[in-house]
Amino acid sequence: MPYIIAAGTARAEYSCPQTDVQHLVKELFPMKPHEMKRLLPIFEHAEVKERQFAQPLDWYKKQHGLKERNDLYVDKALQYSLEAVKNCVGKVFGGDFDYGSIDHVIFVSSTGIATPTLDTYIMNELHFKESVKRTPIFGLGCAGGTSGVAKAYEWLLGHPDSCVLVVCVELCSLTFQLDDATTSNFVGTALFGDGASAVLVSGDTWKMNNQLQETVPSIISASSKTKRNSEDVMGWRVVDNGFEVIFKKSIPRLVKDFWSVHAREVLNEHQWDINGLPFIVAHPGGKKVLEAYKEVLQLEDSVLTSSRNVLAQHGNMSSPTVHFVLERIMDQRPEAGTRSFMTSLGPGFSSEIISLEWV
Repeated sequence: MPYIIAAGTARAEYSCPQTDVQHLVKELFPMKPHEMKRLLPIFEHAEVKERQFAQPLDWYKKQHGLKERNDLYVDKALQYSLEAVKNCVGKVFGGDFDYGSIDHVIFVSSTGIATPTLDTYIMNELHFKESVKRTPIFGLGCAGGTSGVAKAYEWLLGHPDSCVLVVCVELCSLTFQLDDATTSNFVGTALFGDGASAVLVSGDTWKMNNQLQETVPSIISASSKTKRNSEDVMGWRVVDNGFEVIFKKSIPRLVKDFWSVHAREVLNEHQWDINGLPFIVAHPGGKKVLEAYKEVLQLEDSVLTSSRNVLAQHGNMSSPTVHFVLERIMDQRPEAGTRSFMTSLGPGFSSEIISLEWV
């Protein structure tokens, strides 16, 4: 079974309390009293205390075109990706890691466009070997963090002596639309943050596995499920000024009606009792999503503690967010034999689940 060797993250440099973002929105969107009463509490009820953005708050007070936004995306996304990769490998190998030992890089992002994709810049900066395989993935949104690791797992089943680096980076804040007064834009503005993550996944016989000194999760299986005719639930709408967020209020209901079925299928496949899992590596898409997870599986509060803490301190950063949860849990060094699963939801409407056991 492949192993998750390490997970590392990088935060954007401008940390903003939720109250400051709420005041900014109040300033930018003149509202009638009844609209203010309906929309502004979204910020108070999101259970987000602070987030990190790629630009200072004053930047969001002005109009910006697609080119300006995308130029910033390319610059900042590369910066954060490199930091996340170094933090990831440094946890196990310190500053001595040979990036030439990476056999495959999977790059996941949905908030900007670059051709060639940013993995080429990463491999040049860090001196990957020229024969490294590259798989850039666009459009998976919040599901991308779990899906990227699943793709690494599946590739390593056929290449057990190799390792894969999964990199996720999203600059959700750069998609903020100054002239979009829809509820979706308010919800996105109350939730989204910026950040990057990296996860190193190795095959059974990778030559550097013997350097591991702490427990790590082995990947037992990966499972995907996509609901038919649900393309309009979440995603981006491309407009002249960039990306406009799409968020349907039906997402928590879909967690109950769709994700719950998928989760139970995975649990039944392994004959696992949900009460035997001390935690779940769950992408905190938002407060209502976490509440829906808890309700459908009848979870104790402690099972989602790491997910709640990531949401409170970073918001929803789309694809990297689940790796922020994974990093926290791996740093706690669970005992060998501990079982869990990693899960994320994304556009499609799709569900990704990876089954894990610490060894």
